[in-house]
Order: sequence, then C-alpha cells, then structure tokens
Amino acid sequence: MATYVVLAQFTDQGIRTIKNSPQRAGQVAEMAKGFGCEMKEVFWTLGAYDIVAIVDAPDDPSFTAFGLALGSAGNVRTQSLRAFTKSEIGGIIGKLP
Repeated sequence: MATYVVLAQFTDQGIRTIKNSPQRAGQVAEMAKGFGCEMKEVFWTLGAYDIVAIVDAPDDPSFTAFGLALGSAGNVRTQSLRAFTKSEIGGIIGKLP
C-alpha cells in the first residue's frame, strides 16, 4: 500500500456546515474503503490547512478516484502528497548510481 498525506481546506460550503465535520470524516473514511483505500488518521489543524489526513491506497489510480470523489462532494479542496517510509526511501536511494 502507498501512503498519501492529504492537505485540505474547507470550501464555503464546508465551513457553513462545520458542525458536521466529525461526522463527515467518518463518512469519508467509509467512502475511502469503496476505493480500496484506508484513512489511517485525520487531524483538524490550525494554519494554512484545516484538515490533514493520512491515507493508504493500493495504487495511484485508486487514490486518485477517491480524491476526485472527495472533492466532488464540495466540502474541501485538497492537495495530496505521496509519502515514503524510511525503508521505502532507502530502497529508492539504493537504486542511485
């Protein structure tokens, strides 16, 4: 499974319904499962991003489909980062000449 860091900002719609945010997070976690993904952690944050989530996915297409479904709900805008563990990056670096 690949790991992704999702940085999210509330849209106008999302902030108007902020009281439902914890419930929506549970619904998003369930939705992720439908794409073969698992939302490992979700944090509500201060600063430039309102939410940071850690998601595991079997591959880029599965994660992308999940991200598009999440965005189409209209509550958040996201930026996603592919994250590598120490052992994963070690293997990648090991391929360098």
